[in-house]
Amino acid sequence: RVLSLELNKDRDVERIHGSGINTLDIEPIEGRYMLSGGSDGVIVLYDLENLTRGTSYTCKALCSVGRGHPDVHKFSVETVQWYPHDTGMFTSSSFDKTLKIWDTNTLKSADAFHFKGTVYSHHMSPVATNHCLVAVGTKSPKVQLCDLKSGSFSHILQGHRQEVLAVAWSPRHEYVLATGSADGRVKLWDVRRASGCLTTLDQHNGEKSKASSEAANSAHTGRVNGLCYTNDGLHLLTTGTDDRMRLWNSFTGENTLVNYGKVCNESRKGLKFTISCGCDLEFAFVPYGSTIAVYTVFTGELITMLRGHYTAVNCCVFQPNFQELYSGSRDCNILAWIPALREPIPDDVSEK
Repeated sequence: RVLSLELNKDRDVERIHGSGINTLDIEPIEGRYMLSGGSDGVIVLYDLENLTRGTSYTCKALCSVGRGHPDVHKFSVETVQWYPHDTGMFTSSSFDKTLKIWDTNTLKSADAFHFKGTVYSHHMSPVATNHCLVAVGTKSPKVQLCDLKSGSFSHILQGHRQEVLAVAWSPRHEYVLATGSADGRVKLWDVRRASGCLTTLDQHNGEKSKASSEAANSAHTGRVNGLCYTNDGLHLLTTGTDDRMRLWNSFTGENTLVNYGKVCNESRKGLKFTISCGCDLEFAFVPYGSTIAVYTVFTGELITMLRGHYTAVNCCVFQPNFQELYSGSRDCNILAWIPALREPIPDDVSEK
């Protein structure tokens, strides 16, 4: 199904955003409701369900936090995320230096955390049962952890030298966090440990002779602006402005040396890419200019380029129940990529 993804002519996503779309998230409980965040600070909530039962339909926007809303973000929304255990709550973070916690039913901000610098990325653990920590990457090299239970800052992870562009919790261990920074480094942390990070990923796997001392212990020779774990949490995929994508063993920290070729990446901020779920093979969907490149995660093969957007794609999100993909772009459009229906096999062939 993933190999036959195509731009669906029968499904539209209602066009609400008047500026570029930076972030999308589909709630993991039913896989039915999607959030989007735009460069103008607007957040929109969509229902992906086909309620008309017709072949062609439009995914309607149920509600939005528009420019006139009292709690709207002042600047670009960079990340939206549903609370992993309940659709009654979602989070958003923005260049206006805030992380906001929203009540979905009233569409009011229930809480807000304020930072000294721009917020590039935040993430809540999909598997945590013992903590309610939101990891936040900002213009500061320090990674901030916010506790939703107490409504206060929990603690700080120190080790990066420049701004933190991407953060991702492990889907396997609730206390393990990966962070990517403009300093070219990716660090893995156990947030219970105060003594520093567990490991810093090294693209040369410790063979320093190949690199200058400066590049030693760096994951990329450019800014690291994207992180995504595989669904089992055993591997971590990273992207950087060195036009490279790398796959790491998340336990040993080893670079698996899968070669994806040149992965064009000119993003000055976080890049939101995703990995398929529920397939035998795992595929990575990576914004690549105005297209989306589809790679096999473990062999690095470029399967196809999904073309349909007019300008740079900023984010994509995968819907595992139906093996669908949604992408958001600077062209203000959200596109739905749906597996093409197979032609029915004639009876006499199927009997054989």
